[in-house]
Amino acid sequence: MITELGHFALILAFLVSIVQMVMPMVGAHKRWPGWMAVGEPAATLQFLLVAVSFAALTYSFVVSDFSLRIVYENSHSDKPMLYKISGVWGNHEGSMLLWVLILALFGACAAWFGANVPPTLRARVLAVQSSISAAFYTFILFTSNPFQRLSVAPINGTDLNPLLQDPGLAFHPPFLYLGYVGLSICFSFAVAALIEGRVDAAWGRWVRPWTLAAWIFLTIGIALGSWWAYYELGWGGFWFWDPVENASFMPWLFAGALLHSAIVVEKRESLKSWTILLAILAFGFSLIGTFIVRSGLLTSVHAFANDPVRGKYILFILLFFTGGALTLFAARAKVMEAKGVFGVVSRESALVANNVLLAVSSFVVFVGTMWPFVAEMLFDRKLSVGPPFFNMAFTPFMVVLGLILPIGAMISWKRGKLDRVMRSLMPAFGLAVALMGLVWAMQTGRSLMGPIGVFLGTWLVAGAATDLISRTGQNRDLSRLFRLPRSEWGKAVAHSGLGITMLGVAAMLAWQQEDIRVADLNTPYSVGAYEFTLLDVQRVQGPNYISTMGEVRVTKAGRDVAVLKPEKRIYPVARMPTTEAAIDYRFMRDVYVVIGDAQDGGGWVMRIYIKPLANWIWGGSLLMALGGCLSLSDRRYRIAAGARKAAPVQGVPAE
Repeated sequence: MITELGHFALILAFLVSIVQMVMPMVGAHKRWPGWMAVGEPAATLQFLLVAVSFAALTYSFVVSDFSLRIVYENSHSDKPMLYKISGVWGNHEGSMLLWVLILALFGACAAWFGANVPPTLRARVLAVQSSISAAFYTFILFTSNPFQRLSVAPINGTDLNPLLQDPGLAFHPPFLYLGYVGLSICFSFAVAALIEGRVDAAWGRWVRPWTLAAWIFLTIGIALGSWWAYYELGWGGFWFWDPVENASFMPWLFAGALLHSAIVVEKRESLKSWTILLAILAFGFSLIGTFIVRSGLLTSVHAFANDPVRGKYILFILLFFTGGALTLFAARAKVMEAKGVFGVVSRESALVANNVLLAVSSFVVFVGTMWPFVAEMLFDRKLSVGPPFFNMAFTPFMVVLGLILPIGAMISWKRGKLDRVMRSLMPAFGLAVALMGLVWAMQTGRSLMGPIGVFLGTWLVAGAATDLISRTGQNRDLSRLFRLPRSEWGKAVAHSGLGITMLGVAAMLAWQQEDIRVADLNTPYSVGAYEFTLLDVQRVQGPNYISTMGEVRVTKAGRDVAVLKPEKRIYPVARMPTTEAAIDYRFMRDVYVVIGDAQDGGGWVMRIYIKPLANWIWGGSLLMALGGCLSLSDRRYRIAAGARKAAPVQGVPAE
């Protein structure tokens, strides 16, 4: 009964989405207030119906209703409750239901918090958002129905993919989807503004909070996924440039560019065309990511489905919305005439450079991701594009971005004086150069990556601090810092977080130590400054797995540091092994231990890594997200710009 209720609620949500797609759009065109007003209650009702549907599917997983095909294929009665719940979105059908739930949530939020948006624009935003929902409802109901029943209910299920049975992967997809799908509302604002024929400072202010929220969620989601790959897969890395990893990274880069570009629209009414284009591309690349994950086009350990039929439908959605928006963008170019002018040396120019670097770097990732497919299709050649290409092609853009960020954050709008800014930043620059020189002297014979990473990290953090201090006035009245808008603090924290992440990445790649060997019991051996001893290996029964667990003592200079217990697990139901690394987390380094298979001659394969500043990668990511949250909490984000101009905007003739 609960299952049928969920299925029926999903069908009703689809019907409501059609009403919300049509009536507000027609009402905005005809200036019919009653029809425009339908959008808000329809958005709320659509969200409630999808929430009921999602809750019904979750209930089926919790009670292990194996009469549902999706529960049978992705759950098991012995599975811990957390993974029964995460199994709801740990598969293609359930993850798409989560997708439309978040689509409906953002549409409802636009209705709940859009009181200061002109009625015609709000109606069109809700209509465009609902059109995206309607397309995905069609996709789910006709190709990926999560409520499909089996004719005979099995006694038990086949279990969830063991790699997904981890707290990091339980929370990673919801955050990632909140970012992915959150960009849909920016897309809706862009398309609605094109139809409305008005892109101005008020539009820039309205779209910024939505972009910022999506960027925050994407940042957290990517960081969680990277952290999971680091400690769960046992390979010791944090980013493999896998197609699905890239699929989340490209929208993040575009969202960062859109966020900064919207600032120029709001402050100077410039870059209108570019900002609209970024809003379209950001969501377009989210759809590209969805296509990559679910079509089977590219091979990935993260892929949800290998179904060309369903992939073609997603490709159609991608082409319809992105292609339609770009066509409308080309047709309405005249309404986006820039008003503000600015000099070559100005904050606007720095933000333009920021935009170009982020957008081009995203296209570089896209080319590297898709090139194996293009080469096979056009040239009948099987190619592999791996980390060496991405590191070489992508890194220079990030280096240049890191160099200009502190300068761009401090330079004046319209026309700035570079010499004045550089004088303020000289202490930060000197500190960065000094630390780079110190590291270079200490690491004789190694690569430049470490010193450059130290320079960039220090430059960004010190530059952000200099920016804050410069706002205390000539008398250095530190009390003024507490009166600064939260968005200023958010900017400084986010830029510092980027610097810390850059420093962590460079340190791990440049200075990590690795050792692979066959270790005998109670026989110590050294890796770097640490000594490792395999004390014991035991067979341990887990809730739904069998573990081979090692016990490794770690000492340094004769003193105990940690006792680590790496595992190699077997999940009998899924018949899959997983590796559980044991990690001693410290502020300045991680000791990372992986146990492998037993050897015929005795002993066990052991892999040891010493990873300097590893936690700085995810600590910096959290700081970036925190900076975004600080900016989002700024009161100016909660009061739409141009609220005073609401009456004139309502009178804009419909196109």
